[in-house]
Amino acid sequence: MMNWAKSQKSALTMLTFLGDPNSELTRALDLELTDPGPISIIGPGRCKRFAMHVVDGVIKAVNVSESEGDPTGDNDPANSMADGIMATMD
Repeated sequence: MMNWAKSQKSALTMLTFLGDPNSELTRALDLELTDPGPISIIGPGRCKRFAMHVVDGVIKAVNVSESEGDPTGDNDPANSMADGIMATMD
């Protein structure tokens, strides 16, 4: 995850990158990608594209980038990008 953070120029910032290799958190948050289209290409157990605002362990907001006909949010990932999640912050 550190390499991903470095590639995004986010290493050693206030952002925390977390791995979920067994999709346990993904399923607990009900964020598993279940659309058969993407699953046929990337396989099962994948997470939807999302951003989460968490303060002291309390989830304040979850923004998911998905829409009808775009289950992976590739066409419009705005909700899960920095501006999208920052718009939910006080």
